[in-house]
Amino acid sequence: MSIRAVKRIVESKPTMEGAGVKLRRAFGFGNTGDFDPFLLFDDFRNENPDDYMAGFPWHPHRGIETITYVLTGTVEHGDSLGNRGALGAGDVQWMTAGSVILHQEMPQGDQHGRMHGFQLWANLPSSLKMTAPRYQDVTARDIPEVMDDDGTRVRIVCGSFWGKSGPVDGIAADPRYLDVWVPPRQRKTLPVETSRHAFAYVFEGTGTFRDASAPRAIRTDVVGQSEDAAPVETGNRSLVLFDRGDEVTVQAGDAGIRFLLVSGKPLEEPVAWYGPIVMNTQEQLQQAYAELRNGTFIKQR
Repeated sequence: MSIRAVKRIVESKPTMEGAGVKLRRAFGFGNTGDFDPFLLFDDFRNENPDDYMAGFPWHPHRGIETITYVLTGTVEHGDSLGNRGALGAGDVQWMTAGSVILHQEMPQGDQHGRMHGFQLWANLPSSLKMTAPRYQDVTARDIPEVMDDDGTRVRIVCGSFWGKSGPVDGIAADPRYLDVWVPPRQRKTLPVETSRHAFAYVFEGTGTFRDASAPRAIRTDVVGQSEDAAPVETGNRSLVLFDRGDEVTVQAGDAGIRFLLVSGKPLEEPVAWYGPIVMNTQEQLQQAYAELRNGTFIKQR
């Protein structure tokens, strides 16, 4: 077994999207090769409705999949195919934009005005860029949760883990999307296929990601870091990008640690990207925006 060392740790940065939604972005709109097949990850967490109520009005997507996971509050959504609905706490929407879709997402807080969720973008391979759009809306009760003897809990949104499979299927990059809770001061090793790129996003508590060699001070084991390096604790709103290996080890802090563990098979294809449209070549990207301008972008209704 080979424990994955950590390539780098990134604190998500404040940004603004949609009609003025304040959120934090862990990665996106740059060189995302280390995250392939994933393109972008946002953490939208607010307690002030003025920071999110403007929402994400009508906008296009092509060539990608968007994954929305709601923890607190609701997100009302609609699209150019006539779909309407709302995601509540614990719900997931896996939207395959494919050839084209126009949609909107409008966050609503809970009774205390709190809103919290995540959005992940996954790239589509060239063979599926222009596939028909589809939704997989999953309610919280349909997401399986497994618990280990030490109290570790894992919700399985997509992929297989500990003998159970998540409800989302038929995804091109064959991803695994897990919501993991490790109790206080517990050390846990979780399997991750060697062929996949993988990252963890910490959103509650603290902990350290480390190798499992000879006992020494618990720390995050960063690629190229000496064995005498000082311990590094990973906390709230931190993204941990892992190097190669087939296991991830985490040591939970005094309050435990909760994080998303996401992995997927790299597509290793060229990326031409502007805004919400992701293609393989600049010519394809220019064609998409030309269609937006001349009104031929929507292929089906």
